[in-house]
Amino acid sequence: MKSRVEALLRPVVRLLPPIWRVHLRRWWYAGQAPGDSAAGDYEGRVKQEVTRFTGEEVVNDLPGIFHYWSNKYLRPLMEEFGFSYPEDFFALQIQRQAAALGRHVQVISIGAGNCDNEVHIAKLLLERGVSAFTITCLDITDAMLQRGHQLAGREGLLPYFRFANADFNRWHPSESYDVVMANQSLHHVTNLDGLFDAIYQAIGPSGVFVASDMIGRNGHLRWPEALEIVRDFWRELPASYRYNVQLRRREKIFKDWDCSLEGFEGIRAQDILPLALQKFGFDFFLAYGNLIDPFVDRSFGPHFDPENDRDRTFIDRVHARDEKELLSGTIKPTHMLAVMRRDKSVDTTTWRHLTPRFCARL
Repeated sequence: MKSRVEALLRPVVRLLPPIWRVHLRRWWYAGQAPGDSAAGDYEGRVKQEVTRFTGEEVVNDLPGIFHYWSNKYLRPLMEEFGFSYPEDFFALQIQRQAAALGRHVQVISIGAGNCDNEVHIAKLLLERGVSAFTITCLDITDAMLQRGHQLAGREGLLPYFRFANADFNRWHPSESYDVVMANQSLHHVTNLDGLFDAIYQAIGPSGVFVASDMIGRNGHLRWPEALEIVRDFWRELPASYRYNVQLRRREKIFKDWDCSLEGFEGIRAQDILPLALQKFGFDFFLAYGNLIDPFVDRSFGPHFDPENDRDRTFIDRVHARDEKELLSGTIKPTHMLAVMRRDKSVDTTTWRHLTPRFCARL
């Protein structure tokens, strides 16, 4: 019931001043935490998520055109800061914590899923001579944690892992951690305020909160200023490219689909950065992407052939426009890599002038 009311109210809420929207979202989603009158709706969404991910063994598959775009543009950008891809980013931060603290490092991964990324990170750390670490994988879906346990076992890495079946919307850390990592999990969280409070407690004065996540509009919708540009590019596409592979429908005009209407996909994505700004200081912040997303994702990306000159040229043009509008501030990024800590006085390393505050749509 609450999800239907939410869908009806959204057009009205969008007309409110930004600060009113922030406070209203906090009140609304606080009511979706377990243990109150909205528990039925919350538990229903949880069951949807658990059912989905129980049968989904591969959750990170992306079309070939995504890899063309990321290798040509995103990887070189990341390499300016000493890493090449997200798992490399996480491993680098754990490595730095191990060097700074000079002891065994405790890491927890929030919403670890089937733990394939965490196993990859552990292998990178060992290759770099870092062996004094333990990674706790926390997830609500037991079947995925079991797959993670099996994967770590096959790789001979079980001594470096622990597994915790828990809901990050009501997680209360029982111990401190040197690194709390969240890899594409924050945009599934309804109780962001509570989770950020828990992370703040968990990292203490010397720990770090490391995240790679989606920070665009809730439900992975486009904001109006971005939607207009996406639709301009959309008109150039052949009809065959306008078929939504995931939703199995043709879209003569690009249709903005709210992924948060069922389950938790993108449920509070737009609140992640503003709330993080209120709670943490940023050691590092790299933001990117917006217009490019629908053309390289799972819905429409499969139509683009990375070996086709016309397709590559189109993606190159979208990326160039994306970067231009992001740098001007006309649109805001939908992705971030960030290293945060309690101390708000720290200097932030960024790409050009794209600071957390510049990139937040407040």
